[in-house]
Amino acid sequence: MRYKLRMFGIPVDGETNEFCDNEAVVHNSSKPESTLKKKHNAISYYRAREAQAAGIIQIVKEPTETNPADGLTKCMPGHG
Repeated sequence: MRYKLRMFGIPVDGETNEFCDNEAVVHNSSKPESTLKKKHNAISYYRAREAQAAGIIQIVKEPTETNPADGLTKCMPGHG
């Protein structure tokens, strides 16, 4: 996303905040000492850890109470 914005001529300064409501994702991508057991997860988290260490992104926890997209990912009660 940062690359596309720069290609459109929009300057992007500083870190990009990545909001996540999953505490395990925040922990595994922020702390290099956490051990990842699955290879496909390790590859993804390696890229996120690298970007965070370089100051490109900052992964932060977004609580459910303030997350507007959370309602779109949860099952809604049906009519009955």
